[in-house]
Formats: sequence, C-alpha cells, structure tokens
Amino acid sequence: MKHLKLTLLALTIIFTSACKNDIKEEKKSNEKEEVSEVMFVVKPEGTSVKWTAYKTTEKKPVNGEFAILNFDAKKGATPQDALNNLEFSIPVNSLFTKDEVRDSKLKASFFGAMLNTELISGKIKVTDNKYVASITMNGATNDLPLDVSILEERRVKMNGVLNLKDWNALDALTSLNKVCFDLHKGPDGVSKTWENVAIEINTYLREK
Repeated sequence: MKHLKLTLLALTIIFTSACKNDIKEEKKSNEKEEVSEVMFVVKPEGTSVKWTAYKTTEKKPVNGEFAILNFDAKKGATPQDALNNLEFSIPVNSLFTKDEVRDSKLKASFFGAMLNTELISGKIKVTDNKYVASITMNGATNDLPLDVSILEERRVKMNGVLNLKDWNALDALTSLNKVCFDLHKGPDGVSKTWENVAIEINTYLREK
C-alpha cells in the first residue's frame, strides 16, 4: 500500500511538472506570435506637410503648410514597409501660411496658373533604403529625393528640395512674382521669387 501511494505521488509530480512546462511553452509561443505581429502604421491624421519658399535676393524664407493630406492608413512590418508605395493627394485649397492675402495670391496666381490645379498627388517609394516622393503637379511627374530620419522607429522626418522647373512651373512662378513684385523686393530693390522650395514631411508610425 505504501509503495502504491509513493507511485501515485511520483506520477502526480511528473504530470503536474509536465503541465507547467506545457503552459510555459504555450506562453512563450504566444509571446513570439505577439512580437511577430507588431506592425508599423502610418495615418494621415498623424502626418504633416510643411514647405518653405524664398523671396528677395537675400533669400528670405516664407513658411507654409498644407492643412489636408489624403491617403489610406498603411501598415508594414518595418517603417520602410509602411511608407513604401504610400499614395497620397494634397488639395491645393488647403494651403495655409497664416496670411489670408498671401494664401489667396498663391492659390490664384501660382497654382491657378498651372494645369490640374485642384490636387498635388504622389507616391512615396523606398528602394535600397533610399526614399523618393514621386510627385505629380502641373501635369508633370518627377521624383523628389528625400533625406529621411527615423527616431526610435516611430517618428519620421522627410526633407527634400523641390525645383519648380522640374514640374514646368516657372511660368506660374513668374505669375506669382508679378502680383508680389514690391513685396518680394529686398534692400537692393530687386524683386525675386526663388524656384527652390524646401519640403518637410513629418509623421508618427503607430503600432498595431
């Protein structure tokens, strides 16, 4: 009888230990699955597009932004995957510089002098860790190389310098300079509106 009790006790210990090991293995397996399912998601409400244009021969900056950026939320296993092939559109009417008179001139005399003035559209492309924004504006499509910084794998900053002649927009620039002629004069009396525009895109990649 004593031998039988010892045998039952041993079997109970072995069975209990085996169950605990199974639970631990199942927990580890679930943890691995959870880690592998972490995704990076880019959303329009967490993304901004700012720009800096320049006037006068001293190249005085004029800052602005587009208040609306349209695209579908996109996810990927890495920040690059989430951003690659992200298609977007920007309503020109959402342009904002904190100066209503300036905004009106930009919309009417600059964008209004272009083809297809309603939207700027494009796609982010990532190849060999190099980023470009393929932008369609004024009926022309060109790639804008981007310098990209990713902080803590979440905050992303993309910078580029857009040359308006690559989008056949120098006539639109001339149109703008005419209505801003005196305002774009520097101390030397020369009125100038630069054809280079700095672009800054900021976004935050959320986890899913």
